[in-house]
Amino acid sequence: MLSAGDHFPDFSLPNQDGKTTTLDDFAGHWLVIYFYPKDDTPGCTIQGRSFTATKADFDAEGIHVVGVSADDVTSHKNFHHKFAFKIDLLSDTDAKLMKELGIGQAEWKGMKFWERTSFVVDPQGIIRKVYEKVNPEGHEKVLLDDIKGMQAKAA
Repeated sequence: MLSAGDHFPDFSLPNQDGKTTTLDDFAGHWLVIYFYPKDDTPGCTIQGRSFTATKADFDAEGIHVVGVSADDVTSHKNFHHKFAFKIDLLSDTDAKLMKELGIGQAEWKGMKFWERTSFVVDPQGIIRKVYEKVNPEGHEKVLLDDIKGMQAKAA
Protein backbone atom coordinates (compact mmCIF):
# COMPACT_ATOMS: atom_id res chain seq x y z
CA MET A 1 0.00 0.00 0.00
CA LEU A 2 1.17 3.53 -0.68
CA SER A 3 2.09 5.34 2.51
CA ALA A 4 2.96 8.73 3.99
CA GLY A 5 5.50 10.54 1.82
CA ASP A 6 4.35 8.95 -1.45
CA HIS A 7 2.71 10.99 -4.18
CA PHE A 8 -1.01 10.28 -4.42
CA PRO A 9 -1.61 8.85 -7.92
CA ASP A 10 -3.29 10.93 -10.58
CA PHE A 11 -6.85 9.86 -11.22
CA SER A 12 -9.82 10.74 -13.41
CA LEU A 13 -13.11 9.46 -11.98
CA PRO A 14 -16.74 10.48 -12.45
CA ASN A 15 -18.71 11.80 -9.50
CA GLN A 16 -22.36 11.08 -8.71
CA ASP A 17 -23.42 13.53 -11.45
CA GLY A 18 -21.08 12.05 -14.06
CA LYS A 19 -18.67 15.03 -13.84
CA THR A 20 -15.04 13.99 -14.19
CA THR A 21 -12.92 14.72 -11.13
CA THR A 22 -9.11 14.61 -11.12
CA LEU A 23 -6.38 15.01 -8.54
CA ASP A 24 -5.51 18.35 -10.16
CA ASP A 25 -8.94 19.67 -9.10
CA PHE A 26 -7.60 19.68 -5.52
CA ALA A 27 -4.15 21.16 -6.19
CA GLY A 28 -3.22 23.67 -3.50
CA HIS A 29 -5.74 22.24 -1.01
CA TRP A 30 -5.73 19.54 1.64
CA LEU A 31 -7.75 16.50 0.62
CA VAL A 32 -9.37 13.63 2.46
CA ILE A 33 -10.12 10.85 0.03
CA TYR A 34 -11.88 7.99 1.73
CA PHE A 35 -12.62 4.61 0.23
CA TYR A 36 -15.64 2.66 1.35
CA PRO A 37 -17.08 -0.77 0.53
CA LYS A 38 -20.58 -0.16 -0.87
CA ASP A 39 -23.25 2.49 -1.32
CA ASP A 40 -26.28 2.46 0.96
CA THR A 41 -24.89 0.08 3.56
CA PRO A 42 -24.91 0.92 7.29
CA GLY A 43 -21.26 1.84 7.84
CA CYS A 44 -20.96 3.68 4.54
CA THR A 45 -24.10 5.66 5.31
CA ILE A 46 -22.74 6.63 8.73
CA GLN A 47 -19.52 7.80 7.14
CA GLY A 48 -21.16 9.83 4.36
CA ARG A 49 -23.59 11.46 6.77
CA SER A 50 -20.79 12.28 9.22
CA PHE A 51 -18.71 13.99 6.53
CA THR A 52 -21.80 15.88 5.35
CA ALA A 53 -22.59 17.01 8.91
CA THR A 54 -19.04 18.30 9.40
CA LYS A 55 -18.47 19.70 5.89
CA ALA A 56 -18.46 23.31 7.14
CA ASP A 57 -15.70 22.41 9.63
CA PHE A 58 -13.57 20.89 6.86
CA ASP A 59 -14.34 23.83 4.54
CA ALA A 60 -13.24 26.29 7.25
CA GLU A 61 -9.82 24.59 7.32
CA GLY A 62 -9.53 24.48 3.50
CA ILE A 63 -9.95 20.69 3.37
CA HIS A 64 -11.87 18.94 0.59
CA VAL A 65 -13.49 15.56 1.25
CA VAL A 66 -14.48 12.97 -1.36
CA GLY A 67 -15.61 9.37 -1.06
CA VAL A 68 -14.73 6.60 -3.51
CA SER A 69 -16.13 3.13 -4.07
CA ALA A 70 -16.43 0.64 -6.91
CA ASP A 71 -20.15 1.43 -7.27
CA ASP A 72 -21.25 3.02 -10.53
CA VAL A 73 -22.42 6.61 -11.08
CA THR A 74 -26.12 5.67 -10.91
CA SER A 75 -25.65 3.95 -7.55
CA HIS A 76 -23.70 6.96 -6.26
CA LYS A 77 -26.37 9.37 -7.49
CA ASN A 78 -29.12 7.43 -5.69
CA PHE A 79 -27.07 7.13 -2.48
CA HIS A 80 -26.05 10.80 -2.62
CA HIS A 81 -29.63 11.95 -3.17
CA LYS A 82 -31.20 9.63 -0.59
CA PHE A 83 -29.10 11.09 2.24
CA ALA A 84 -28.58 14.62 0.80
CA PHE A 85 -24.79 14.28 0.97
CA LYS A 86 -22.80 17.49 0.50
CA ILE A 87 -19.61 15.69 -0.51
CA ASP A 88 -18.84 14.12 -3.87
CA LEU A 89 -18.76 10.37 -4.35
CA LEU A 90 -16.41 9.14 -7.06
CA SER A 91 -16.89 5.96 -9.02
CA ASP A 92 -13.90 3.62 -9.47
CA THR A 93 -15.81 0.77 -11.15
CA ASP A 94 -12.70 -0.94 -12.50
CA ALA A 95 -10.93 -0.44 -9.13
CA LYS A 96 -7.90 0.99 -10.94
CA LEU A 97 -7.20 3.64 -8.29
CA MET A 98 -7.90 1.27 -5.39
CA LYS A 99 -5.49 -1.27 -6.84
CA GLU A 100 -2.84 1.39 -7.51
CA LEU A 101 -3.09 2.54 -3.90
CA GLY A 102 -2.88 -1.05 -2.64
CA ILE A 103 -6.14 -1.00 -0.71
CA GLY A 104 -6.94 -4.41 0.69
CA GLN A 105 -9.98 -6.54 0.12
CA ALA A 106 -11.87 -8.57 2.67
CA GLU A 107 -14.63 -11.14 2.45
CA TRP A 108 -17.92 -11.08 4.28
CA LYS A 109 -20.69 -13.64 3.77
CA GLY A 110 -19.04 -14.84 0.59
CA MET A 111 -18.77 -11.35 -0.94
CA LYS A 112 -15.49 -9.51 -1.49
CA PHE A 113 -15.32 -5.81 -0.73
CA TRP A 114 -12.70 -3.07 -0.60
CA GLU A 115 -11.61 -2.23 2.91
CA ARG A 116 -12.54 1.12 4.40
CA THR A 117 -9.38 3.23 4.02
CA SER A 118 -8.75 6.99 4.19
CA PHE A 119 -5.88 9.06 2.83
CA VAL A 120 -4.87 12.59 3.83
CA VAL A 121 -3.23 14.35 0.89
CA ASP A 122 -1.44 17.69 1.31
CA PRO A 123 -1.70 20.67 -1.10
CA GLN A 124 1.27 19.34 -3.11
CA GLY A 125 -0.35 15.94 -3.68
CA ILE A 126 1.74 14.08 -1.09
CA ILE A 127 0.11 11.47 1.14
CA ARG A 128 0.53 12.62 4.73
CA LYS A 129 -1.36 9.86 6.55
CA VAL A 130 -3.18 6.61 5.76
CA TYR A 131 -5.93 5.13 7.93
CA GLU A 132 -6.66 1.45 7.33
CA LYS A 133 -9.68 -0.64 8.40
CA VAL A 134 -11.44 2.54 9.50
CA ASN A 135 -14.30 2.55 11.98
CA PRO A 136 -16.79 4.94 10.37
CA GLU A 137 -18.12 6.30 13.65
CA GLY A 138 -16.21 9.42 14.64
CA HIS A 139 -13.57 9.02 11.93
CA GLU A 140 -14.30 12.47 10.52
CA LYS A 141 -13.38 14.08 13.87
CA VAL A 142 -10.08 12.16 14.03
CA LEU A 143 -9.25 13.27 10.50
CA LEU A 144 -10.08 16.91 11.15
CA ASP A 145 -7.99 17.02 14.34
CA ASP A 146 -5.06 15.24 12.69
CA ILE A 147 -5.07 17.55 9.66
CA LYS A 148 -5.27 20.65 11.84
CA GLY A 149 -2.14 19.39 13.58
CA MET A 150 -0.41 18.79 10.24
CA GLN A 151 -1.39 22.26 9.04
CA ALA A 152 -0.02 23.86 12.21
CA LYS A 153 3.33 22.07 11.75
CA ALA A 154 3.49 23.17 8.10
CA ALA A 155 2.80 26.83 8.97
